Amino acid sequence: MIVLEGVNKSFANTLVIRNLDLRIARGEAVALVGPSGCGKSTVLRLILGLTRPDAGSVRFASVPLEAQSMLEVRRRTGYVIQDGGLFPHLTARGNATLMARELGWSEARCEARVATLGKLTHFPPDALDRLPTELSGGQRQRVALMRALLLDPDVLLLDEPLGALDPLIRFDLQRDLREVVRRLGKTVVLVTHDLAEAAFLGDRLVLLRAGELVQQGPLSELIARPADTFVARFVAAQAPPHGAEKLASSAAAPVVASSP
Repeated sequence: MIVLEGVNKSFANTLVIRNLDLRIARGEAVALVGPSGCGKSTVLRLILGLTRPDAGSVRFASVPLEAQSMLEVRRRTGYVIQDGGLFPHLTARGNATLMARELGWSEARCEARVATLGKLTHFPPDALDRLPTELSGGQRQRVALMRALLLDPDVLLLDEPLGALDPLIRFDLQRDLREVVRRLGKTVVLVTHDLAEAAFLGDRLVLLRAGELVQQGPLSELIARPADTFVARFVAAQAPPHGAEKLASSAAAPVVASSP
């Protein structure tokens, strides 16, 4: 579904993505993890075409990501960022239906789609006419998710979507987000700093360091067979008091974690 081959990207003469090869299959949920500044969010921006590689190529459904294909790719991709990115002057309904209205959807079609997604994301119907400042942090992220899913995209890109939330709200959203991902069968690329969250939401973890892919696979493999000392230290730094085995078990249940 998504292929990056030999991708390099620099900003201000600093190389942030180094010769990256990454393949993401249709319907796969991949979690990008690694320390701050390792290039996780840049990979998402490359996939969406918000930034272009200096070398190498990015392909979306076998089509090179170039100027002529950019608009179609973006319409087939939903994107959620950490703070939701909602427009403060629009209601929850207005934010969720923004792209649909730009594309000329009828009011009835918009309402039907919002009703469907509201149930899917557990967003209260009586909050649809509230402004973002009148919503909780968790509700704002649910609106952002509805907006990302409104056009029924093939791919969902999630850039630390739960990172700024209260731990208990985050716990609920982790569970609901996995339900949405599994029910819809979308191709998902998630950026998170949290290994437990990555294991819970992703089929495969991709660990980056200084823009390079260090190791990929399920969390259990990173724990049992780390590729190098960096991988071992990165996992150990996030292991709970009872060790890596308990961290690995996080793939089966959401984890209450502190906000970064």
